[in-house]
Order: sequence, then C-alpha cells, then structure tokens
Amino acid sequence: MSALLEVRVLSAQDAAPAEAGGADRLEVVGVLDDGALSPEPRLVAQIRSRTSLHLRPVVRLRPGYSTDGGEATRLRGLISAYLDAGADGVTLGFVNGLGAVDVEVVSALLDGVVCPWTFSRAFDAVLDVPAAWRAVMSLPGLDGVRTAGSARDLEHGLDDLLAVLRDEPARARLVVADGALLPDQVPWLARAGVRQFHLEGQVRPGGSARAYVDESLVRSWRLLVDAQAASAARHRG
Repeated sequence: MSALLEVRVLSAQDAAPAEAGGADRLEVVGVLDDGALSPEPRLVAQIRSRTSLHLRPVVRLRPGYSTDGGEATRLRGLISAYLDAGADGVTLGFVNGLGAVDVEVVSALLDGVVCPWTFSRAFDAVLDVPAAWRAVMSLPGLDGVRTAGSARDLEHGLDDLLAVLRDEPARARLVVADGALLPDQVPWLARAGVRQFHLEGQVRPGGSARAYVDESLVRSWRLLVDAQAASAARHRG
C-alpha cells in the first residue's frame, strides 16, 4: 500500500497548493476553535470546484466528542449536505459518557450513508484503547482512524501507538497518524505498517492558520512519506 497524505484545509485557497504539492485527500474544517468544527456546506462546494482531490469535511458542531438527539439530527443533515456539495466522505467520531466509542451514535449518523469515512481524534479521548479498536473495527465504511496514541500528540503517544501495532499489526492499515506529526516519526510509523498521514500546521508557513497551505511544504512531506513507505515495503519484502 502506497502512502496517503491528508492535508487539513480551511479555505478554497488552500486546495490548489495542497493538490499541486501532492496531497491525496483534504480534510475540510470551518473554524479551528476547540480542535476544529464543521465547515459550511458552501465551503465544501467551493473547494470541490477547485480540486479533484478526495474531500472529507469534519462533522462536529461543538466542543468535546459527545452529542445528543437534537444535535444528531443536525449532524445527519450536514452529512447529506456535504455529500450533495461534492464531498467524497466525512470525518467524525463520538465518545459516550463512559469514555467509550459511541457506536450507537456513529451508526445512527451513518445509517443509509454510503461513503468512506474516518474516525476522528475523538478516538484518543477513550478510556479503554483495546475496546475502542474492537468497536471501530465493527463499523461499516470506516477506512481510517486518526490517532496519536495519546490525547496530547504523537510526541507523547508514539511509543504506545507502536506497541498497539506490534500486538495487532492489521490495525496499521486504518491508522491515520495525527497529532503534530514530525518528520522523524514517519520512519517509525512506516515500519509499523502505517500508510496514512495527516498534516495541519506542518504545511503552512510558520505553522500559522492565517497562512495558506504551501505547495513546497506539502511536496516535502510527499517525498518523505513516499520514501519511507517504499523503504518499509522493501524491508518487509
């Protein structure tokens, strides 16, 4: 499996440099408050008009990773609006009051929806990681789990994430490495079988959300993840 590079975009102006730099997929968000909330469907449509890349808007309307019946209705409406606007999938994730993956809510939101999707960094808010993995593996359509192995970032969670993948190598195909990913972490992740990588401030000058995505920064990451994925494949072969 070749490497997949996902870039977070905040505006239509981010799309072209992300694609030119070699991104495979764009995560579309609205405001960055509280770890990124849902964009307006019109933003998804604007980005769709500027790129052919796979688009996954975030489905999250408020801080935290819980929801309720009233909001769930709005979230279902958003998912439908995103797909109508040209999205190819979505990114979402919810945790219940027991600190477990909220399978009931996620299943209800995606009932009747036919598209690939990513479980968000909500995954790193669970209390029981092995149970969380078992839960998400049961959800149809899932092709990625955004995780740093820690509620903080990869600097704090990399060792734990690698330990999970040593015990359960098959889970590597779902891991989307996220959480302030650093270049020197990529070889370790690639050797563990990880092939999906998520970038945010790493591809903006100065790491600033006020700066647009930079093509050259995306390209440097593209070259890095491709080289490390190829190296890992040779060693496995």
